[in-house]
Amino acid sequence: MRKNLISVPEFDGLPAPVYFRYAEIAADSHAAPHVHAWGSLDYVAHGVMRFEIQGQRFMSPPQYAVWVPPHTVHSAYNAQAIVYRSVYLDTQHCQHLPTRPVTLAISDILKAILSDFARRDINIPQSEADIRLAQVLVDQLRQAPEHQCYLPYAHHPGLLLVLEALQHHPGDNRPLGQWADQVHVSERTLARLFVRELGMSFGEWRQRLRFLVAIEALESGRSVQDVGFDMGYSSSSAFIAMFQRQAGCTPEQYRRQVQHL
Repeated sequence: MRKNLISVPEFDGLPAPVYFRYAEIAADSHAAPHVHAWGSLDYVAHGVMRFEIQGQRFMSPPQYAVWVPPHTVHSAYNAQAIVYRSVYLDTQHCQHLPTRPVTLAISDILKAILSDFARRDINIPQSEADIRLAQVLVDQLRQAPEHQCYLPYAHHPGLLLVLEALQHHPGDNRPLGQWADQVHVSERTLARLFVRELGMSFGEWRQRLRFLVAIEALESGRSVQDVGFDMGYSSSSAFIAMFQRQAGCTPEQYRRQVQHL
């Protein structure tokens, strides 16, 4: 299948110190590797976008955004259709933001400003009120909690085999000990590898993967029960509880929110 190319704005310089961009991007689309002189905050209000930034993989679920510092090569891909928001910041505004690519947990205030500007199709704030809102957004970004990556990846060969197998079958419920047997290490060694290389436990990584896959599966209109079973949950209530912990809303509430974007 031929992938759709995501167009990337080509500016000689930013039209404004804070520039907003919005798009509804079709499924199976990609942005070729590129670099720009400004920083960018990439946020997906609906769906999941995958980024490749300096050899690292990043994913952007709806509660998080990906920060790309100036002069950083990056590309992107999305399997399903997404509602995309981005903020371009000149180097002056980047001074108090991370100098490396990171995932940022974004506040409800920041999301509300992005949604409001997108609804009014504002690329460059002009009125005094909108300029103040843009400044609030920049302040919120500076305070946003950093995460190295929402779903980090590994370099250790044995750990990589486990992660790739789970990505192909996120509903696989085999316990850590069985995965350890498969890659010929002890359960304790594999548990330590998860924490050392990924910064989280096996259970936490698998749960985050299932959440990301579930977001895309919910796009199909299938029942919450069917999606939950595919993710390895024996009951709808267990799946809903996991989704709510990750998203702050139930799967059905998420669907309703998406309809109003």
